[in-house]
Amino acid sequence: MRKKTDDLVSGVRGQIDFLTGLGVDFVVPPGVREEEPARSRSPRQSPQADSELYGSLRDEILQCRSCPLCESRTHVVPGEGDIQADLMFVGEGPGHDEDVQGRPFVGRAGQLLTKIIAAMKYERPEVYITNVVKCRPPENRVPHGEEIEACFPFLLRQIEIVRPKVIVTLGKVAADVFVPNTSAMTRLRGRFYDFRGIRVRPTFHPAYLIRNEGNRELKRMVWIDMQEVMAVLGKK
Repeated sequence: MRKKTDDLVSGVRGQIDFLTGLGVDFVVPPGVREEEPARSRSPRQSPQADSELYGSLRDEILQCRSCPLCESRTHVVPGEGDIQADLMFVGEGPGHDEDVQGRPFVGRAGQLLTKIIAAMKYERPEVYITNVVKCRPPENRVPHGEEIEACFPFLLRQIEIVRPKVIVTLGKVAADVFVPNTSAMTRLRGRFYDFRGIRVRPTFHPAYLIRNEGNRELKRMVWIDMQEVMAVLGKK
């Protein structure tokens, strides 16, 4: 009994340490708004119909050779998660670990994203995760415009199938796809934008947080963004 109690305390302490590392004070910081509920979506197709559509789309993505990225990839990384999720995360593109495994966000940045998702009171399988481009750019460079353009129809169809209430874009490349602008991320984040009736919330990429590990202000800003997303989705 004592061991179970100690294990529970240790687990709670670990979660507190993580949230503290993100700059969480366990209260809504000043300036965080209680958002109105997200707009209701039109009735979707049956789960079987959505699954068939998604399976067909996934096959297309796996076979795609529309841009030069297909020449250097190990695996295509279509995306994963609940295809009827309320919450979708969109990153820039696969990295080395993702290219090897064929899954999005499985490296260090992915581990941090998984922790952020847990802090938002979701399990990773309950959300949908994908990238702007589905193949790894060489040396993890920023995707070129023509590569983003070639992959955009796939991303758009994923959004049409999942129909999330909120899309969280991770990093400037992903944000620019939904909110074309010249603003830096520090000015772009902190508010919601509209994309075809879906709320879009830009925030920093987990890899950027890792590169700036000692910057608590960045972590605090990400947590504020996620708290506002949680408010929209009814996750108190």
